Amino acid sequence: MANQTPALLQKDITDQVTHKVAAMQKEGLALPPSYSPANALKSAFFAMTNAPGGSLLEKCSKESIANALLDMTIQGLSPAKTQCYFVPYGQTLKLTRSYFGTMAVVKRLSGVKNIWANVIYKGDEFEIEIDEHGHEKLSKHGTSFANRDNEIIGAYAIIESNEGEQFLTTMTKKEIDKSWSKAKTKNVQNDFPQEMAKRTVINRAAKAFINTSDDSDLLIEAINNSTANEYPDADEIKEAEIIEEIDEKANSEVLDPKPLPKQAEPTKEEQHQKEPEVEKPTIEQAEDEPY
Repeated sequence: MANQTPALLQKDITDQVTHKVAAMQKEGLALPPSYSPANALKSAFFAMTNAPGGSLLEKCSKESIANALLDMTIQGLSPAKTQCYFVPYGQTLKLTRSYFGTMAVVKRLSGVKNIWANVIYKGDEFEIEIDEHGHEKLSKHGTSFANRDNEIIGAYAIIESNEGEQFLTTMTKKEIDKSWSKAKTKNVQNDFPQEMAKRTVINRAAKAFINTSDDSDLLIEAINNSTANEYPDADEIKEAEIIEEIDEKANSEVLDPKPLPKQAEPTKEEQHQKEPEVEKPTIEQAEDEPY
């Protein structure tokens, strides 16, 4: 957690990120022509200062803030365009792309002309075929406006190359749910399932282009960093499994309680002893918990 005043901290981090980006540009990093890092950083600090749970500048470490802003700038993203947002995990701040941000990043990759995604609803007519090269091709997607109130059964994304070739990626709802199950937070998926389904299938479609792209390694690393921020590592997954196992055991004991062993009656001296006070968690300790 930073000890500087917010104004001084903002200036210090801005200078640090700006100098780092300038050095990267000399190494070959190319930012979008219309992208202004200074404006993006200003909107990012505004978003962090006015976060719903309080200023992230006061809650998160200076290093993690700088790293999140650096990843944002390298990818050419801006919170003002709802292309990204910042999520605190204890004192660590991480950058996550929105659906719009993922679209913008993929379009920056060499050889990509366009990218789009659609959701498949129950009642839609959806057909795919396999061409002579073993690639999936979209044969038909017929839908109606009323179907948008139906349950989601899948999604697909199409990346179009500069030569006009289209690459199709499809995911069933089961595959999408499996991806969401590994996410650190699920509120967005629950509130905006259509847009999140599109982003999930776009992320999968972009993997082949990202990891085989001739673009700057700095850009590819930043893209992969913000994608990985949504998912826990192996230790967190294991910890979640252990917690789930403990919860299941506790629930089963509540449903089928075992008789408690009979305890001896307390003596008069023990009855008059003062109960030990339980230490209440401090604000700092509470802030260590992930959001």
